[in-house]
Amino acid sequence: FGSRSHHRARLEFTPAARAAVQVAAMGRVIRGSRKGKSLIFSAKTRLRKGAVKLRAVDYAERHGFMKGLVKNIIHDPGRGAPMCEVVFHDPYRYKLTKEKWVAVEGLHTGQFVYCGSKAQLSVGNCLPLGKMPEGTVMSMCEDKAADRGRLARASGCSCMVVGHSDDGKKTRIRLPSGSRKT
Repeated sequence: FGSRSHHRARLEFTPAARAAVQVAAMGRVIRGSRKGKSLIFSAKTRLRKGAVKLRAVDYAERHGFMKGLVKNIIHDPGRGAPMCEVVFHDPYRYKLTKEKWVAVEGLHTGQFVYCGSKAQLSVGNCLPLGKMPEGTVMSMCEDKAADRGRLARASGCSCMVVGHSDDGKKTRIRLPSGSRKT
């Protein structure tokens, strides 16, 4: 009736499971498998810390800047780059908002970071591409407006501002692959 501890059952493998066992037996688990991009392997996501995103652009960021404090630098399983937890005062409600960013080189806990169009150009700050001079090296660059950072997020990756258009509406950047994007 019920399964007893002394009963035996035959274990059967599907072809996909057999392939997964063979992959696990030899070599190393490749990065695509660690991240979970596979049919036969799903990554262990229980210990993941969460998605990495820049602050959502609001009025305070468009017309001034917001001050945040780097509370912690943490390791995220399956991600090569370290993450940092930045705490901001919410401009509209009495509360603190926590953001998770990719920690850039030179960022440390206790550091104040500034986000917005009027922020200074220094390590850890977040400002619009149009305000950055040519030759500026950055990471977590937005691909489309307000997508909260899509380009150059892996460890050691960076984009560089190559030039601005004459009207100031378009900026040309060099991506980590070497290709250029406007």
